[in-house]
Amino acid sequence: MQHKKTEYIQAIEAFVDDYRDTVGVIPSMAEIAAGVGLSPGTISKYIAYMRDEGLISYDGGKRTVTTKRGQDEASKYIRVPVLGRIACGMPKFAEENIEEIVKLPTSIFGKGEFYFLTAYGDSMINAGIYNGTRLIIRKQPTADYNQIVVALIGDETRRKRTALDSSA
Repeated sequence: MQHKKTEYIQAIEAFVDDYRDTVGVIPSMAEIAAGVGLSPGTISKYIAYMRDEGLISYDGGKRTVTTKRGQDEASKYIRVPVLGRIACGMPKFAEENIEEIVKLPTSIFGKGEFYFLTAYGDSMINAGIYNGTRLIIRKQPTADYNQIVVALIGDETRRKRTALDSSA
């Protein structure tokens, strides 16, 4: 195989990391090629070389190029989207609109699917949730008695405390 230029390898690694940090997903091969300014064929050859040299992880699938830094961060952080607002009281139409992506340490939150919502309304102030409070929500299929939950009923979301003891 031909000698590979170090500056191209560094540019590919930097682009993949920057793209993931900014956009929140791993770039496709076409996005890497456009971002680095090389042809898709050249990018494909460099990605194969970098994988063979152990510089990246790549399984041949779409959006699966992961750098060493990306692998390290994936084990230390979870990526949490900031989705918008949630009603405290009256229902709000449920619509996912990602405003930004925030990294949170897995050492505190663990693994799982999380997202941020901003509370509006004042029906939950006795629980310490005020208008404008940022909430970290962990997605799960069930809730325990007296937990505060975000419930999706039809097309509406609401922030409420569970009232029924399902163990009874």
